[in-house]
Amino acid sequence: MVEVQVTGGVVEGAERDGVASFLGVPYAAPPFGEHRLRPPQPVVAWEGVRDATQYGATVPKGDYPPQYQPLLPEPTVPGEDCLNLNVWTPADAVGSGRLPVLVWVHGGSFMNGSGAVPTYDGTAFARDGVVCVTINYRLAADGFLYTAADRGTGTANVGLQDQVAALRWVRDNIAAFGGDPARVTVAGESAGAMSVTTLLAMPSARGLFAQAVTQSGAAAHTLTPETGETVARTLAEALGVEPTREAIAAVDLDVLVKTASDLVVEVQTAPDPQKWGSLALSLLPFAPVVDGEVLPEEPLAAFAGGASSEVRVLVGSNRDESRLFLVAPGAIDHVDEPTLTAGSAAYGLSPEGLEVYRAHRPEASPGDVMAAVVTDWFFAVPGLRHAEAREAGGGTTWVYRFDHPTDPADNHGFGAAHAVEIPYVFDTAHLPIHEPLLGPERSQAVADTAHAVWVAFVRDGDPGWPAYTSEQRTTGVLTDTLTTVDDPDGDERRLWDGVR
Repeated sequence: MVEVQVTGGVVEGAERDGVASFLGVPYAAPPFGEHRLRPPQPVVAWEGVRDATQYGATVPKGDYPPQYQPLLPEPTVPGEDCLNLNVWTPADAVGSGRLPVLVWVHGGSFMNGSGAVPTYDGTAFARDGVVCVTINYRLAADGFLYTAADRGTGTANVGLQDQVAALRWVRDNIAAFGGDPARVTVAGESAGAMSVTTLLAMPSARGLFAQAVTQSGAAAHTLTPETGETVARTLAEALGVEPTREAIAAVDLDVLVKTASDLVVEVQTAPDPQKWGSLALSLLPFAPVVDGEVLPEEPLAAFAGGASSEVRVLVGSNRDESRLFLVAPGAIDHVDEPTLTAGSAAYGLSPEGLEVYRAHRPEASPGDVMAAVVTDWFFAVPGLRHAEAREAGGGTTWVYRFDHPTDPADNHGFGAAHAVEIPYVFDTAHLPIHEPLLGPERSQAVADTAHAVWVAFVRDGDPGWPAYTSEQRTTGVLTDTLTTVDDPDGDERRLWDGVR
């Protein structure tokens, strides 16, 4: 057992094979009672030594839809002290040393996920000299409700404010675990990457991290205040209450979680553009809102104006992101030519552009082509726009693409789909829970390559290839090796100029 003094008291973690872990450490007060739907409050101090050998409570959340549950393991731990985090560090670094730090913000469509997901075990990072931290933050309506009365009150985006509170805790406490608060990299995937992108544009997060990694999520998925208000009104109507923060906070927690989940299902299964506007394509009704205060302006505009230009950023996506959302529900084989044509047009792709995608995939089914189009619209192109905006604002950015496996048949048809890279980055791909998504043969060579890239970036500020520029567009392509490619699939990328 290992003891460390932190804000709030003393925590006792466990040591195994040279790695010390501290789990379920509170970084803020429980967000219930008078703190419900409000910005995070200071951690409540405890008496004596707090056990930190088991994961702490997870935030209130619903379940993934049934088709995703085997693919995305989702632990639920009861309890109110849910604004907590986990730390893995070399055991001999505790109390000394100035190691680089990785802070992980989980994904889950702003509806699911936690720092306790087994995929995110930070042991391999600690083994390789990086202090790893994974965090919880409030989700769905509890984290991203936006009402008409929120303008100018500082109560918007409390899920993002949780993330800032966790980063402040890291700044104030990580040295006790052997980490250097001046060498923090904040990273995330999917909604976590969208969060990290947003943090880069938030004044309250400035100075809390020197580097950032955004995996499969970028700045294109923030909401306008008007859209946020539409979501709040729809939610309140379903709850039978007024669309105010106070009225919604008074609703029973289980009822709110269920109703918010039902709203998301409606948006994602019946995306009516007349009712939902841009959400009919983005499909994320609970997401960061550009409220003018917590998030003063749209992130891409902020980056082009120089926001966070001093922060080094690694941006990327997976080659087959959208196959997750077409293969898991069994929809990919039901996409026919009319559906492909209409769907591509809805995303703004011209008929001539669709022919380019088809020509590159002469043996592909309409569903395969649709997956490629949606992957670029939702993930790849927004990531490149992030890099381009940062270049305009004087920032330095590296771009990667994860391409494993080459053949989707190797992992039940998913290919290099959304979330496939995470177990390789954390070097946890060998865990049996990953077979449904990664397939029976999980390559250690791929894990060695991807994990080494992240370690190099966190440690040295350079993943191992040249930074991205609009002229060269150098990209690190990750499989069982690292390959440097200039502007991969550039003719498809150019189809989205002026569109996305």
